[in-house]
Amino acid sequence: MSVDVRTAIDIDRPVDVVAEYAADPSNAPEWYDNIDSVTWRTDPPVRLGSVVAFVARFLGRRLEYSYEIVDLIRSERLVMRTAQGPFPMETSYTWAPTAAGGSRMTLRNRGEPAGFSRLVAPLMAVALAQPVPTADRVAVRAGPGLEGAVRRAVSSGPTGRPSHRCR
Repeated sequence: MSVDVRTAIDIDRPVDVVAEYAADPSNAPEWYDNIDSVTWRTDPPVRLGSVVAFVARFLGRRLEYSYEIVDLIRSERLVMRTAQGPFPMETSYTWAPTAAGGSRMTLRNRGEPAGFSRLVAPLMAVALAQPVPTADRVAVRAGPGLEGAVRRAVSSGPTGRPSHRCR
């Protein structure tokens, strides 16, 4: 069974601000629910060919995998594929302006599991598509979520980094 799940969120911030924040893998633990940590395998900033290692939790298990950036158009699209790991996956982010002057960010996760991962593929598809109380999707953390993380980053000063973690 292949997994192909899309989720979207509207954020009351300009596309360039949202995309700059969300496209930086270092920020993923702040807003992506299952990501615990990120380690750059190539030097930042993000660009074609960048490789980033992630540690995540899924179904009570610790997962370690690396993504390679395979497509990047600033403020429009970022696509990354697992370079290694337990579940071959492609993740893409797209950003588009909304009529209200904000941003619509769409996140797509798709992959073709093999071995043990094939058994958990139905659970992964369901987990990725579950709504959370803010009507965002599971990829975006409940509570302040991505919008809250973007707001903190923008208001935290010249580095654009949040001053605290939003765990």
